[in-house]
Amino acid sequence: MKAEETGHQIQRIVQCQVLWDKQSRDFYSVDASSYVVKPLAIVFPRNEKEIIKILRFASKNNIPVTPRGAGTGLVGSALGNGIILDLKHFDKIRVYSNYVQVDSGVFKGILDKKLEENGKFFGPDPSVGPYCTIGGMIATNASGGHSLKYGSTIDNLIEVRIITSSGKAINLPSKSQFDNKILKMIKPSIQKKFPFVSKNSCGYRLDKITKTTDLHKIIAGSEGTLGIIISAKLKILPLPKKKTLIILSYKNLEQAVIDSAKIVKLKPSALELIDKNIIERIKFDFPSDTGCLLFVEFDSNLVKSMIDLDKTITDAKIIKTLTKKKEITKWWNIRNSALGFSLRSITSKQSLPTLIEDATVSVEKLVLLVNIIKKISKKYKLDVITYGHAGNGNLHIRPIMKRKNKKLVKKIATEFFSKVLEIGGSITGEHGDGLARSEFVKLQYGNEVYSVFKKIKLEFDPKNILNPDKIITSKSNMTKNRKI
Repeated sequence: MKAEETGHQIQRIVQCQVLWDKQSRDFYSVDASSYVVKPLAIVFPRNEKEIIKILRFASKNNIPVTPRGAGTGLVGSALGNGIILDLKHFDKIRVYSNYVQVDSGVFKGILDKKLEENGKFFGPDPSVGPYCTIGGMIATNASGGHSLKYGSTIDNLIEVRIITSSGKAINLPSKSQFDNKILKMIKPSIQKKFPFVSKNSCGYRLDKITKTTDLHKIIAGSEGTLGIIISAKLKILPLPKKKTLIILSYKNLEQAVIDSAKIVKLKPSALELIDKNIIERIKFDFPSDTGCLLFVEFDSNLVKSMIDLDKTITDAKIIKTLTKKKEITKWWNIRNSALGFSLRSITSKQSLPTLIEDATVSVEKLVLLVNIIKKISKKYKLDVITYGHAGNGNLHIRPIMKRKNKKLVKKIATEFFSKVLEIGGSITGEHGDGLARSEFVKLQYGNEVYSVFKKIKLEFDPKNILNPDKIITSKSNMTKNRKI
């Protein structure tokens, strides 16, 4: 079915806005990733009934449906060649004492402001927090700097409401036969094959599901492949009364990550890292031998934590100790601008492919991950930008490469992922699989786990119309449809 015909037919069954002109399709063919996939039509549903009608139409005509929040994802999860569901009209927020009921189209930044008015906060805080949506965060199991203490989205998800591909609205956990049926597929032997890491957004998180009341967690990180996320009940906490942020300067990356494994034992609320390539872009008079910075934040037991930190660090210089909210916010904004600083450090003939940018290992093995990066960098004669969540063992690794060198991109990714898996890591900690990594999900988990993933996908989406080729795929999409 062509775009115009698709758009006209959808417009006949719903009252909401439907777009299929070239300009709109071009706009929705990209997100924050390196991919371009042109959809047939974009629909802006205003209620569940319209989503149900669209899904039934799509199922009848075998047209893929891809939900979209703000398009801030880095791996193409929100791109599809069928119908795009823009969920911006799902924007309700209802705050209670220890949880918030929030629609999927709500921006995280707006939720943060609403919660702050009530003296509360939602733990996961991705660097694109002001711009990403709650639905997108759930779909990718997003986290952030403070997930070290407060967990990823999956750890803060209490309930979720979705609409399945057949057009059925369900709340999970539902305490129904459906929950029991899914639970029977998840054996302890399956769960043991998941990596022992604090962050993981690869595949379906079956390791988090041990009873029927856990079934909602299967939606966290599912990237719109199991259902359209409508709303969620999320855990919230009281805002910390005081915080201290310490900026540490290290001569090299290796010593910083070695110290990270020790600093984590002090239970900081955040432990972040940026390397020399980013530091050079920050307007501040750092020590001349600075090769890496660690951002260490505490929001409890401040005096004791500072004393213990001073005893723990080796070969580091404390260049900032911040206690005022304004200054702390300023330096967190610097850390959260790491990707922007990275992009400004390359020329127009270079690119920073988002393929190996999200590996996670246990923090004790972080130095091994750094060594893997160094060896690959040396082997292929590449400069590499590194930043990320040191406390979680989750580094964002961006090799500086010539544009359109697709063969080398895939070669490096394949080699890197194999090495990460050898040391018990995950190929993605918080960004998801998308077009970039779905073909490697089977490599991470093996045939037995992957076959269960396929059965679960079939149970939720028997016609495979929900965001196909994300997580479950037989195709190699890593270098296909890449714009750079």
